[in-house]
Amino acid sequence: MFRALILSFAIGVALSVSAVPPAAAATVVSFTSVVPAPVSATATAGVTYSITSGTTIYSEPGSTPAAQTAGQLAALLRPSTGFPLPVVSSNPAPADGIALLLSGAPASVGTQGYQLDVTATSIVVRANQPAGLFAGVQTLHQLLPVTADATTVQAGPWPVPGGHIVDYPRFTHRGAMLDVARHFFTVTQVERYIDEISLYKIDYLHLHLSDDQGWRIAVNSWPNLAAYGGSTEVGGGAGGYYTQADYSAIVSYAAARFVTVIPEIDMPGHTNAALASYAQLNCNGVAPPLYTGTNVGFSSLCVPLALTYTFIDQVIGELAALTPGPYIHIGGDEASSTNATDYATFVDHVQQIVAAHGKTVIGWHNIAGATLLPSTVAQFWDTTTSNAPLAAAVANGTKVIMSPANKTYLDMKYNHKTTLGQNWAGYIDVSTAYGWNPGAYLTGVGESSVLGVEAPLWTETIVTTPNIEYMAFPRLPAIAELGWSPWSTHSLTAFNLRLGAQGPRWKVMGINYYHSTQITWPTGS
Repeated sequence: MFRALILSFAIGVALSVSAVPPAAAATVVSFTSVVPAPVSATATAGVTYSITSGTTIYSEPGSTPAAQTAGQLAALLRPSTGFPLPVVSSNPAPADGIALLLSGAPASVGTQGYQLDVTATSIVVRANQPAGLFAGVQTLHQLLPVTADATTVQAGPWPVPGGHIVDYPRFTHRGAMLDVARHFFTVTQVERYIDEISLYKIDYLHLHLSDDQGWRIAVNSWPNLAAYGGSTEVGGGAGGYYTQADYSAIVSYAAARFVTVIPEIDMPGHTNAALASYAQLNCNGVAPPLYTGTNVGFSSLCVPLALTYTFIDQVIGELAALTPGPYIHIGGDEASSTNATDYATFVDHVQQIVAAHGKTVIGWHNIAGATLLPSTVAQFWDTTTSNAPLAAAVANGTKVIMSPANKTYLDMKYNHKTTLGQNWAGYIDVSTAYGWNPGAYLTGVGESSVLGVEAPLWTETIVTTPNIEYMAFPRLPAIAELGWSPWSTHSLTAFNLRLGAQGPRWKVMGINYYHSTQITWPTGS
């Protein structure tokens, strides 16, 4: 939504601004077109606010995050409108202009929600915390004419429909995962994805930083992990890795969009890149060759080896120091080469290491086979609707992130004609991605035990930014709505209409989305 997003859209795709009819800029966007659906939205018939050359954007005095969000909104609108749109601080709300204020919002919106009021003379977003202001601006963005996302001056005018919205999330955790281990993606590519996911109020980016095919983060105490373990990828490409400065840049970029980065170091399986980098990490002292295939389950850290835990402690220590967010993801899935006893021992030990570095563990739901710390979070990825070990852990207080592969995995094909992706978890079109209830999906895991949802994108077949976008859109907004909107608003028919309204905006942005036949897309989008 911001200037950085628009500039980065030149990567790998051509902008299609000219494809949007000039008259589209004058069309008032429907007040009911927002994704995710707000908790409450009431349109004011016949009322619009018009952004003009005299419009000023006001932000909460003394709040750097509010000023930053106001600046991002201005940076979005200046190229397309040609207006100066100065950003100034003001309290209380001015009589005209656009105001982002940290006062006056109802307590019910919590820390992530907002109130949005559009009248003939002003637009006011109110929130209790800066994250709520950011969320409100995402909604405002979708109420702007689609040509607001153009990088060149458009004809205008710039109407915003009048109305009143009170909105807050169903779940606090709404995530997207990007696998940078199977195929490596640059800082710029990751930042572009951050811009795209934040449009739909996603607030966590899970980076899968290590796997059999590549190690993607520099670790000063174990330099060969990145230098050697990061030197390839699926298919034998050049791979790559993030320096610690690169990783910090991603974290900071995400934070400016109220997205928290969750780094994952997968273990004890999915570790061939690490084992290939250091022979001494192997039980037999022999380093395996680098791996560029797509099989799983064949690698394992050496559970009885004391050096294994020194290694993990040093890796997690460096990563924790670079990660201001609360979580470290330890993976834990598909550890077929580790017996059950060793696996439980390993998970018990690693949880303590992560906790010693001041972080909370997330692991794939397989970790429920061990004794979990009260704070540990399990991420469910299977295709079943029951899992006894996980249900038992939940009964003891474990919280769950819901990512059932047959509903949320963005690397699954849309249908048998899709050239990218896989189909081991089935085909997933929009109706499948949207048609489930995270709070009542898994036996023994009720709403109160669900921390939220996440849409993972594994990249065995994903190589470019257009590949990422094609698999994420339009399904990612479906998962985002399940995480944000109250279940009472859930309607596939209504969602499909609102989702279709996003198509023209994606076209202006240059997002390479899949034209699902389940959606009626506006002509020309």
